[in-house]
Amino acid sequence: MPCGRLPETTTTSPSPTVAAIAWFGFTGCGLTSAASPGSIFAFLAMTPSECMIQVIIGVCIAAAVSFVIASPIVRAADVADIDSASEKMREMKVTSEAVVVSGTENGLVVFACDAGMGSSAMGATRFRNRIKAERPDLTVKHSGVDNVTGEAKIVVCQRVLSERARKSAPQAQIVEIDNFLDDPALDVLYESLNSMKNSAVPAGNAPTAKLAPAADPDKPKLSISAADIQLGCKSVGCEQAICDSGALLVKRGYVKDLYVDAMVERDKLTSVYIGMGIAIPHGTNEAKDAVENTGVVLQQYPDGVDFDGEKAQLVFGIAGKGEEHLEILANICRILEDEEILEKLKTTDDLDWALSVLS
Repeated sequence: MPCGRLPETTTTSPSPTVAAIAWFGFTGCGLTSAASPGSIFAFLAMTPSECMIQVIIGVCIAAAVSFVIASPIVRAADVADIDSASEKMREMKVTSEAVVVSGTENGLVVFACDAGMGSSAMGATRFRNRIKAERPDLTVKHSGVDNVTGEAKIVVCQRVLSERARKSAPQAQIVEIDNFLDDPALDVLYESLNSMKNSAVPAGNAPTAKLAPAADPDKPKLSISAADIQLGCKSVGCEQAICDSGALLVKRGYVKDLYVDAMVERDKLTSVYIGMGIAIPHGTNEAKDAVENTGVVLQQYPDGVDFDGEKAQLVFGIAGKGEEHLEILANICRILEDEEILEKLKTTDDLDWALSVLS
């Protein structure tokens, strides 16, 4: 005996409706009255107790057919709009903290990372080169996040380090970023500082900035040879890429084996990906004794290595005795200021050309 009227399905697609009606017709089950609103709770409220299981099965059949039909349509949909929206969201993820209000004349801007050895030095060098013409009164340095000087007016650091930066430099404005090379917050900071140049101390009265050691900016050089460069590497996971970089440093006689573990540990603290398709694995402060000679190696991954959603095509492994690694970082930064060289370096299979650019 039929239990009542057939349920009305909630989908606008005919196939799930037909499937469900066929099931209810076969079992002779239905509702005692129209379900309104068309929720599962309304369905069950209008279902006779003796038909409860059959009605629930009918609803599941309709849902399953809907899923089977919709899945290939969704998978085939163009995701370009989603990617574009994600990129716009990234660009918009710049907080008001990057907008400087006042008090930057003759100020000190500090780029801080966990150890102050790698990414912050790169970021400071790049930002210094970018701002020095408009704001010669500013001094841009790098530091470990726990050792920021009390003279700092602005501290730029990765988001995960912001609380440590606030404890280290409570007097400073904290600018949070995701990477040190191409984060949108750096653009906002630059524009804000640049807009204040008329109120800053004239260039002639500005203090001389204390720069990290660097090679001749007209012709930057790296201590690198053909044996330090590997092109066309097959994509691997980020940890494996770091280990491979460390293994090459070991092979070239720059570091001891234990330095490789410190490189992996460094990435766990804060990512060694610094933006623009570049990652710079290096050890922690505790691993300095494992460095035998200052050196740099490059492994190129044309298809990229995934670092938490960011693709790095160029992985520079570095090791420096004392502060010598800072010169390496500054030189890498200067070389890669040329976007054409940077993009070509990501995919070239010409070892001689890559060596001529880097040495």
